[in-house]
Amino acid sequence: MLSMLLMSDWGCIPELTNGCIDMTNSSSTYFSIIVGVIIGGLISLWIYNRQKKTSENQDAILQHIQDLDENHDKLLKRLEKSEEKHQITLDAILNLSKKIDSVIEKQEK
Repeated sequence: MLSMLLMSDWGCIPELTNGCIDMTNSSSTYFSIIVGVIIGGLISLWIYNRQKKTSENQDAILQHIQDLDENHDKLLKRLEKSEEKHQITLDAILNLSKKIDSVIEKQEK
């Protein structure tokens, strides 16, 4: 039954049926299409897996960049607060220096 189905639809395929001497053009074409589909499927699967791996690596790198950006923002805020404290200290020192200068001027008069 199977061999009759193969002979009628596919032509003579010596690899699948008995009594064939040569593969017909139609069976050669179908066989080539099947082999092409299998090879194409394997290549597509390989490309999909490579792209998936690349995508996962990119996601990990983007997460690392985001973490670094958050740490950078925290550091900038700390530096800004430190700069504000230094400015307040500098202003206090300058005011103290002015007061000292005015006291010295009063004593010299």
